[in-house]
Amino acid sequence: MGIRFVLLVNKQGQTRLAQYYEYLTLEERRALEGEIVRKCLARTDQQCSFVEHRNYKIVYRRYASLFFMVGVDNDENELAILEFIHLLVETMDRHFGNVCELDIMFHLEKAHFMLEEMVMNGCIVETNKTNILTPIQIMEKAS
Repeated sequence: MGIRFVLLVNKQGQTRLAQYYEYLTLEERRALEGEIVRKCLARTDQQCSFVEHRNYKIVYRRYASLFFMVGVDNDENELAILEFIHLLVETMDRHFGNVCELDIMFHLEKAHFMLEEMVMNGCIVETNKTNILTPIQIMEKAS
């Protein structure tokens, strides 16, 4: 298993989306998110986008006012995860049209659905944007 969790956090440190692929209690999740968010938000733009924390490697990238943070195993390829983050943003951009924090907040179920189409049990299973968005478009037509 490569990906352990995906977090979308705003510049104020508020979590907008959290998806975990391993069991953690709510207290453990809250503590982990707080530590990671403080660590990543304190870094400057000149520092690299990889941070080691506990037994995870955190790969993050900032897009506008949102930080996309992915916790992975220590042996995972950081550049591949950066590409995954970029793919996630491009997919959300295609659906929402220049995705922003409000899109995530008001369409949280769609954001989770996109992530679930891309990642299964911590493994990336789909990278084609059309294949990721087709079920969402079908659901929208049906409703």
